Amino acid sequence: MSISKEITRLEHSAVKLTLTVGKDQVRSQYDDLIKDYVKSAAIPGFRKGKVPRDVLERKFGTALKEEALSKILNKVIEETFADESFPKEDHPLPYSTPRLDEENELLLELDNDLVFSVVYDVLPQLVVGNWKGLELEVPDVKVEDEDISRELEAIRERNAIVLDKDDDAAAAKDHVVTVNYCELEEGKEIPGTERQDFVFTLGTGYNLYQFDDDIIGMKKGETKDIAKSFPEDYAQKELAGKNIKLRVTLTALKEKKLPELDDELAQDVDEKFNTLEDLKTSIRERLEQNLQKRLKDITIGKILDKVLETTPIDLPQSMVNLELDARLRNVARRYNTDPEDLLKIMAQMGQDPEQIRLGWKDDAEKALKSRLIVETLIRDMKLEASDEEINMEIEKRCAETDSPNEAEQIKKYYEQENALDYLGEEIKEVKLFDLFEAENKVKIGKKESYLDIMSNKW
Repeated sequence: MSISKEITRLEHSAVKLTLTVGKDQVRSQYDDLIKDYVKSAAIPGFRKGKVPRDVLERKFGTALKEEALSKILNKVIEETFADESFPKEDHPLPYSTPRLDEENELLLELDNDLVFSVVYDVLPQLVVGNWKGLELEVPDVKVEDEDISRELEAIRERNAIVLDKDDDAAAAKDHVVTVNYCELEEGKEIPGTERQDFVFTLGTGYNLYQFDDDIIGMKKGETKDIAKSFPEDYAQKELAGKNIKLRVTLTALKEKKLPELDDELAQDVDEKFNTLEDLKTSIRERLEQNLQKRLKDITIGKILDKVLETTPIDLPQSMVNLELDARLRNVARRYNTDPEDLLKIMAQMGQDPEQIRLGWKDDAEKALKSRLIVETLIRDMKLEASDEEINMEIEKRCAETDSPNEAEQIKKYYEQENALDYLGEEIKEVKLFDLFEAENKVKIGKKESYLDIMSNKW
């Protein structure tokens, strides 16, 4: 079908595609539809396949024109995007379905050309600004002895044994307690507020009502009524500004016994360690590797921030919405639920889901723009990942594990075609980021701690 096309650029990387179908083709498509119905229509007073065309049109004219219009629209849109001569940059994004421009009512007129427009989002077109010769500052940070000590304490915690305390022992900070509790009203339990066999460590604050200090001194089997007042800005909104009475029963009291920091502990952690010094060396190497990766991420992030300043990008709303939906799914996954249930929970806690999405918007848009810059540079610079490079990377990842089974699983994973494609994209990205570091001046800034750098503060 011969179709004339006209593209009009709209804001936010949307386009209006105006298509014109000649009246002869409109008439031909309509006639084909009528012929099909003439063959199959069953109308009282006429044999099947013998209904005169004028009778059919008189009886069903409006419906026939509407059906013909729908078929022509679908066919024209499908053929337009299937046409290899139609510019790729003007194809709709996979998640942006073309929608009719409803400025004017669309009718099928058999003696006139059919002119209609569809609106949809396209991939933003951008010219990447300057990304060479930039100056940036990254923090001065090293792995210190205190970082090693913190990791060792975490290892001791993971290898601790928990022992029951004597029945007459009083609860103290760092004891592991098991409690039953409920809210009270006029001395009676409020249904639905009870909790059985709740376990936590005193002093951590890992409980809704923050009653750690109130339990200190209690003994196993003891019950205590507690009055709690919560400030207006309390983190748990359902308790903010309220006065609550609780009844708490201590049902179990235990104490964690941490292992000694010695060669025996190192050997328990992994048989490859003979001494505590071996374990410390391994911890330092791991932390330094993590730190170098984090510093590279910070460096690349700062370079991209500077490139963004000179690279205008008009994001389509459908792309932003998709990113926000992905972030919601990730949060839901962390809480072991689905997005719909998470939104209900947010609403019950007095949180406006739309406000939460709005709070994510700036970060989401920045991430999308950075990704578009990276993809554009990789394409424009024709960076590639050879089969040899891909195979070397797979071998490297297999060598990083001491488990033959895990190495085999890694190989099986990369036997999937899509997985190889993703790995190839990663390699191209690494090549680009190496160029970023080589082509820009990185200065060492003020001193920061390892813990702060590895946190979300950076």
